Order: sequence, then structure tokens, then C-alpha cells
Amino acid sequence: MSRARNILQGEFGRVALLNMDRSLVPHAHRACHVLFKAGGADSAFTVSDQICELTEDTAVVVNAWEQHSYTHRAGLDETRILALYIEPRWLASIDRQLIVSGAAGFFDRPSVRLNNRIAEKAAELEHLLCSPDDQRQSATEALVFDLMVLVFDAFSNRRALLSDLHRSRDTDYRVRRAINWLRPRLDEPLNLSAMAKEAGLSRSHLFARFRQTTGLSPAMFLNTLRMEAAHPLLTDQTKPLIEVGQRLGFNAQGNFSRFFREHQGISPSEYRRVTQRLS
Repeated sequence: MSRARNILQGEFGRVALLNMDRSLVPHAHRACHVLFKAGGADSAFTVSDQICELTEDTAVVVNAWEQHSYTHRAGLDETRILALYIEPRWLASIDRQLIVSGAAGFFDRPSVRLNNRIAEKAAELEHLLCSPDDQRQSATEALVFDLMVLVFDAFSNRRALLSDLHRSRDTDYRVRRAINWLRPRLDEPLNLSAMAKEAGLSRSHLFARFRQTTGLSPAMFLNTLRMEAAHPLLTDQTKPLIEVGQRLGFNAQGNFSRFFREHQGISPSEYRRVTQRLS
């Protein structure tokens, strides 16, 4: 069974060290997503229908809001994965030009070959995740930023995108209206008819425009919003897990646990147990 060795969460996003032996459903993140193999068997991700090998020599980079899934090959040992989910707004707070890290096409290819500097910095971050708690607070953000800059320099289109800092897939005001309608309704079933009415489109036209604009179906976009909302809620120890599930639209705790495991690889209770929130 997949399990988390450690997860650090803060304004930068999340970094996680995961032992994976089961596949994940297609999903997306609003964050810039980078994956390294830290040990175990080779495995693969599928990013926008492209199969990307995860090995000691290769990493997988995923744009914000880009559909991807994890495939663990049957019969193989678990894969230890160092996963980074880094918020573009946090990057921009350090270097404003890095707001383009949230743009569609920021990474022009999802499968990349590592150089020595990136591999060494990723190994340093893995070591930090396994270090005593009192060493993490001061070191994590600086190390994450340094690693991401190395990744961006090697694999991103940031220089080309800097000429248009407002580049985004989300250019259709009708889709923006639909998304704004959807955000406060995470605890409700997806109502495409009401969503289409708010956008001023038919259901079929909304679905087509939504996928063209965001790269995702409305249902997958809602699932992404629910998962992003779940992470900070789960680190609040005062909130019972059943309440977290209900706030995200799950009336039964088992349904929430299954949904979370299919997307994250671990249960909500394990996520809460291993995650350290950095102030």
C-alpha cells in the first residue's frame, strides 16, 4: 500500500516524499508540479497523453492545471518519489517574473533528463525531508526555490513567456464566470445546467469552451479545487475528518477517503499524520 514518508506544507506549496505502489487517477494541480525518483523501481506518469518515464536520470515536469496520472507497473516494487507542488504566486513573491510559472505551456515537454546540479539539489531536499524537525523551517523554502530555479533554467519557456506576463489559458470571460460560480460550491454536486446558465452558454458549449480554455473537464476542475482545499483543512487538527469531507461535498467518510487516496495515493488520516505545516 502506498504511504507517505514525510510531507512539508507552507506558503510555497507542498513537498512530499512518497512510497508509491499503486496508480493514481487522472488529475491536476493548480501548482507547478515536479517529480523525481528518489529510490525503488522505475515507474511512469502520463502527462496529457504522453507517457513519461520516471528514473534516476529522468524527471517529470507538469504545468499548472495540466492533466496527468501515475502508473505503477504491476509486479514491481514500490517507487520512492520526491514530489514538489510549488505555488506560482509564492515564486512571484520572490521574483515577480516567475508568475509565468503558472502559465499554460511553461514547460514545453513533460519528460526531462536531469543534469548533475538538479540531481544533487533534489537529493539535498530529500535529505532535508528526512532530517530532524528543527532543521526544516529555515532551510526548506530556500532549498525549494533554488531547486525550482535550476529546473526552470533547464526546462522551461520562461524567457519566451516573459514578453507577456499575463499569458493564460483563461481568456474566455464566460469560462471565468463559470469558474467563479463553481469555487464557492465545493460542497455541492456538480450542476452543469446551473453552471452553463451562469456562463450564458448551453451545456455542450460550456463543456467544449471549458476544456479548450482550462485543459480540463468541469468535473476534473472541481476535483482539483476540492483536493487543493483539502490539504490545508487536513492540517487543521481541530477539524474532524468527517467535517473536512462534508465541506468538500462528501456525505460519507468512506467516499472522501477513497477520493483522496485515488488522487494523492494515501488516506486523509495518513496525510494529516505525516504532514508538517511550516509557518
